[in-house]
Parts: sequence; C-alpha cells; structure tokens
Amino acid sequence: MQHAVVSRDDWLTARRDLLRAEKELTHLRDKVARERLALPWVRIEKEYLFETPDGQRELADLFDGRSQLLVQHFMFAPGWKEGCPSCSFMADHTDGMNKHLAHHDVTMIAVSRAPLAEIERYRRRMGWQFRWVSSNGSPFNYDFRVSFTPEEVATGHIDYNFGEWRETGEEWPGLSAFYKDDAGDVFHTYSTFGRGVEVMMGTYAMLDLMPKGRNEAEGMDWVRRHDRYA
Repeated sequence: MQHAVVSRDDWLTARRDLLRAEKELTHLRDKVARERLALPWVRIEKEYLFETPDGQRELADLFDGRSQLLVQHFMFAPGWKEGCPSCSFMADHTDGMNKHLAHHDVTMIAVSRAPLAEIERYRRRMGWQFRWVSSNGSPFNYDFRVSFTPEEVATGHIDYNFGEWRETGEEWPGLSAFYKDDAGDVFHTYSTFGRGVEVMMGTYAMLDLMPKGRNEAEGMDWVRRHDRYA
C-alpha cells in the first residue's frame, strides 16, 4: 500500500478534519432516523400464511408477543441447494443481535420462499438459532418486491428498491419492519433494499475502520458462507 506517512501532529490535524465530517454524518444519520420514524404506515389487509416449525402461522403470529417485527427477506428460492451467500453473511450477524432486540420489544426473523424443510436443513448446517419461516405458496415475497415471477424477469427490468431496476433475477434482498397494535392489527412501517441492507452487516462497519477498508474489487466478491472459508 502506497500511503502518506506523517508526524503525529500532522496526523492529528488530518484526523480532526475527518472528525468534523464524521460528526456531520452522525447528525445527518440522526435526522434521517427521525424522518424514518415519521413515515406513515400501511395497514396489512391481506392474509399471509407462513410455514413454521410450529405449524402454519399468520403474519400477526410471527411477532411472538412483541409489538415490533423485523423481517430479513432472505434470498432462498424453492429448489436452491443453498441460501444466498450475501444473505447468509447478513444472517451471521442476527443471533448476537436477537437477544438484545427481543428485550427491546423487537422480534427479528428471516423469511424465504424455499420450503421449510430446505430452510431447516440449511439453517442447521450454518448453526443459526434465529427463527426462519417459509412463505412458500404465499404472495408475501412478491407483494414486498423481493421475489419476481419469470414473466417479470423476462422483461429485463424489475420493480425493486422503489423504482425500475435494470438487473434482474427471481430473488433480491431486503428488510421490512412491522408494528402490531393492541387490537392485533398489523402495519407495514418501513422497508429497505439494495445497499440499505448493509445496516445488518456489522462486519462492514468494522472493515470501514481498517487500513484496507472493504478491499473488494466488486461488491461482496470476497464473501463466502462462513463454513466455506479455508
């Protein structure tokens, strides 16, 4: 690596300049968080059914006694031998967060179109403990714009990340948040797609602090399923 090497005093001057930019980013992130909280909600009118290890459940049942639900839209279609490696990288961060989220009124789960038996086989292989349910046979993934029909894919563009997406494919990643009120009504409050899902990737936050940064030629080209690293 070719990089400037300076005195400690010069380094402190450069670091303080960067600190000002970091504080601006922190304030902007706080502002965006306030705007996110102010978003209007959409009442869920449709009935969505999921296959779970405890049997068939509705969306409202997935909250597990809490008022907030966070869903990782995990790319894993019927017939795939494995889940998406990038989604698997995201999911590697879930179990550690879940203990804290559960004690702050948030249930976090993964949802995929693969049948439950295929999901469970892969979940056991990866050693994950979080709940992961199947939306197979439900329009849930299609309605939340993370799965796409062959006809949609054939057009050469899809409606993803709140606009036209020129890359195509049957599965794409995302995160969606829901709220359930005291009457049992469920509301969709937020979704994020594309690079928005990096919020789950704490490893990237650490890499961003390092001298080589993310050190990738093309997005996530270095990531492997954690049982495939040499």
